Amino acid sequence: MRKNVVHKRAEFFSTLTAHSDRLVAGASAALRLVEGLGARPELDAGLIDEVNVNETSADDLKAAFISMLFESFATPISRDLLYTLITDLDSVLDTLQGVANNITTYSIRTSTPAARAMATLAAEACRHVRGAVAALADRKGAATVLRECAAIDVLAARGSAAMREAVTELFAREGDEQAALHAIRMHNFHFRQAKVLSRCRRVARTIEEVVLENP
Repeated sequence: MRKNVVHKRAEFFSTLTAHSDRLVAGASAALRLVEGLGARPELDAGLIDEVNVNETSADDLKAAFISMLFESFATPISRDLLYTLITDLDSVLDTLQGVANNITTYSIRTSTPAARAMATLAAEACRHVRGAVAALADRKGAATVLRECAAIDVLAARGSAAMREAVTELFAREGDEQAALHAIRMHNFHFRQAKVLSRCRRVARTIEEVVLENP
């Protein structure tokens, strides 16, 4: 049963921004992991843990945010849109966590130019997500929000193109059974990397809907 609690507008947006801070931190750790993969193997596990810690922290923020939605008599924007936004943000971090953990699952010991390029795009897209979320708190921030969302679209398109190019190259090479297995593993890994960008694009769509419904 919902309580008659009125949370201030700032509480909702500060929690969303804090969640997006974890997203940026997780993407940064994933980028450093992919960039340095194999150079110093002793650091890889620590960076995977860093991604996981940010994902767990974001889960706690998501739970607190949903509690606010449940308890509050009134919300600054549509309750449904706020719920969709926090779950969309969380799905980006879940996917980043999958990227980091896939390195262990698929025994990926060295990086590739394609993997580094896609990790860079993902980290940049997450920074734009954070910028869009932060701008939502400003009643006059619509132009900034839409500019950040447009940048996410561009990065997501570049990520899709990079994935297609990388996968085409993987399967164009002939080799033995071990080479084929490596191609399949890297295909799955690149697909997960591209999914981070598509999740960012979904966040952008939700944020654009927020702006359109709250002129």
